[in-house]
Amino acid sequence: MNIGLIIAAGRGSRMQQDIPKQFINIYDKPIVIYTLEGFQRHPQIDAIEVVCLEGWADVLGAYAKQFQIDKLRWIVPGGASGQESIRNGVYHLEQVCKDDDIVVIHDGIRPMVDDHVLTDVILKCQTYGNGVSSLPYNEQIFRIKDEFTTTEYIPRETLRRVSTPQAYRFGKLDWAYHEAFEKKIGIYGSSYTNTMMVDLGETLYFAAGSDKNIKLTTKDDLEIFKAYLRMEKDTWLK
Repeated sequence: MNIGLIIAAGRGSRMQQDIPKQFINIYDKPIVIYTLEGFQRHPQIDAIEVVCLEGWADVLGAYAKQFQIDKLRWIVPGGASGQESIRNGVYHLEQVCKDDDIVVIHDGIRPMVDDHVLTDVILKCQTYGNGVSSLPYNEQIFRIKDEFTTTEYIPRETLRRVSTPQAYRFGKLDWAYHEAFEKKIGIYGSSYTNTMMVDLGETLYFAAGSDKNIKLTTKDDLEIFKAYLRMEKDTWLK
């Protein structure tokens, strides 16, 4: 079984809106529903679990019915941090998952996940035990010497940008979250599943990525998302 684990528990303070950003409507549809539709339509996703911001579960459930997201099986309360929210989702799946099942973790505010990206993270996970969406890094990166100067750069050929979706075998994923929270490893600050896995000594395997797979963090990101949607509509009209 392949399960999409969608993280939609953030408050989105940087968006400076009155509601959590995952529930902002774009063209009469909440952002999180665009995300869920990507998992709903993918033939290799069998079920969906959403880790949801406290107090919004009923709203999410109503939207899922309205937009026919019938793969949504579970809505789980979020935690105080991103890692706590993912942990809550993973621990809840202990009731339903076998060790060889695949869990695809994805940010609820990345609404443009491509079918080929989901396909490849699942394939890499089937082959190697995990697969993380990634892209080459195309900008130059310099280390700071002080506030104003630098004398050292990092060759961009040695870098990859890693985001979600990320796929893991459930047995390893469940072990990792128990281990990390018991030993306080890889769970603080900006840590995510991928960085936690590396902190625990695991090897990650790169899968396909997409530049369209943007994370909606600011109001400017919303305008970029709208532009992508208009572009897709125009392509369809041709």
